[in-house]
Amino acid sequence: MSTGKPDPHPRSHLFTVRVWQEEVGKDQTEWRGKVHLITTGNVRYFRGWEGLVPLLVTMLSELETRSEPNT
Repeated sequence: MSTGKPDPHPRSHLFTVRVWQEEVGKDQTEWRGKVHLITTGNVRYFRGWEGLVPLLVTMLSELETRSEPNT
């Protein structure tokens, strides 16, 4: 049942992820990326695919921390 009030704890978040290869040395490239949380405008960057998931986890945990009431 909807009360018309926004949910303080949404079940989903909308991100855009942009990835590209960047030259880091002679004949060497590295994947880099930009994560943009659409609802807040928060933008973060990562290097290497292994950096993407920890970055998303961090951004989501920061959202949870912000939405918790001050005690």
